[in-house]
Amino acid sequence: MIERELKSELVKCAEEYPIVTVVGPRQSGKTTLVKMVFPKHTYVNLEQPEHRRLAAADPKTFLLTYSPPLILDEIQNVPELLSWIQVAVDESPKEKGLFILTGSHQMKQREGVSQSLAGRTALLTLLPFSLEELSNGYGPLPEREPLLRSGFLPRIHEEALRPARAWRDYYQTYVERDVRNLRNIENQTAFEQFLKILAGRVGQELNLQSISGQIGISSPTLKQWISVLEASFLVFRLPPYFRNFKKRITKSPKIYFLDTGLLCYLLDIETDSQLARDPLFGHIFENMVVMEFVKHRHHSGLTPNLYFFRDHNQNEVDLLFPTGNQAVPIEIKSSRTWNDRFAKGVNYFQKITGSAQKGMVIYDGDLEFENDKFASSNFRSMFTTIKKLVPQ
Repeated sequence: MIERELKSELVKCAEEYPIVTVVGPRQSGKTTLVKMVFPKHTYVNLEQPEHRRLAAADPKTFLLTYSPPLILDEIQNVPELLSWIQVAVDESPKEKGLFILTGSHQMKQREGVSQSLAGRTALLTLLPFSLEELSNGYGPLPEREPLLRSGFLPRIHEEALRPARAWRDYYQTYVERDVRNLRNIENQTAFEQFLKILAGRVGQELNLQSISGQIGISSPTLKQWISVLEASFLVFRLPPYFRNFKKRITKSPKIYFLDTGLLCYLLDIETDSQLARDPLFGHIFENMVVMEFVKHRHHSGLTPNLYFFRDHNQNEVDLLFPTGNQAVPIEIKSSRTWNDRFAKGVNYFQKITGSAQKGMVIYDGDLEFENDKFASSNFRSMFTTIKKLVPQ
């Protein structure tokens, strides 16, 4: 069993709070993690109809039947149970780690926590495997094409599933159901078209007005759909970096998918050779690297606080990683061959900000070096490099 990076933060939080809530996408490993870390807790899955019915109809009897310490899986299915959990922990104010909750709906989860459990729970996010977790569990990472196409869901790697089949089933089993549970989307065909258009614009600035004209759905509705996709842990919006520069800065976020496996499925990429030739390959590679930094932040118990930079003269930096009151400018290239032009955005950002913080170029080549302005790194060893630039 692979030890997840979130484990240490999960253990610490259970020693500090009466309730710990772990959210994340379907099949990201939440249940496996909490059962491994808390083997003495009673486990109840609220996806099971009999458990769900009892918890909803008679929460007091439910908590007498299944008394803490308790793991409640998929708590968003019975949000009314949260008020009773609040009462239970308030009656034992000094007890820690009484309830471990998991959920797959960010929106419902946060609503319930803010209403009933404010100040009583730590909120953690578990995303699919990181590159480091995958490497630790299964040895050397595969070539980038099969890696990107397989994605990072634990089950795909644990059971050696065929990626195209696995992601098709994942989409039809979880994505469609979760979206329906969060919002009644009447035009399902338009919604699926919207998802595919987002996939085709991965790593690019989000222009809902343009998409609205393309599929005939209003921009306000598309904003709601984006919120649903974020709440279901399907997409991630990377915000632009705002500072009082003398230049006009873009204000639109860039769109990424939480997993490149789902992204490849939506782009109808079914083979490694097809992926290698796809004109979006560079953006898909960038998607993977950006999400590695999102995972690194979440699995350390931190909010992402990641940005990108672009001005109206098309000067840009793919990613800005926080470090105190500065940021590490990071450029991401899918090339296997080093080119000095790769650091152009890093140099520009350092110049206009006056930052002494070294930057970073992540690519797929073997030439790794460091000078006074930046360090270059293969994507497989990028966190070894980032730890040198930003001591953890």
